[in-house]
Amino acid sequence: VQLQASGGGLVQAGDSLLLSCAASGRTFSDHGMGWFRQAPGKEREFVAAIKSRGGETAYEEAVKGRFTISRDNARNTVYLQMNSLKPEDTAVYYCAAKRGMISSAMSRRDYYDYWGQGTLVTVSS
Repeated sequence: VQLQASGGGLVQAGDSLLLSCAASGRTFSDHGMGWFRQAPGKEREFVAAIKSRGGETAYEEAVKGRFTISRDNARNTVYLQMNSLKPEDTAVYYCAAKRGMISSAMSRRDYYDYWGQGTLVTVSS
């Protein structure tokens, strides 16, 4: 599976952005998908994840109520709708894929098999 993230940019605090991650291959619907982010000087951290059929999602506490992960299996794409952005959301955002995702591991960085190249989100105050 190859992943291509897009949609990042420079926005002001309070604005919204929609990130997309397009996947290649015919097995996208078999993979759970996650979004992670890495701010300068920090480790990559979990943001959100969604299971293969979209029935279960998980969010990092700091983004709950502001970010929404969704997927369109017909388009081989996963999305991250980010609302009410804050300066602390500034980071490179990565999408990742894991075949046969289990609930207990959705937030684990080392659990995912495939990673996209990242898209930069910068939120100014």
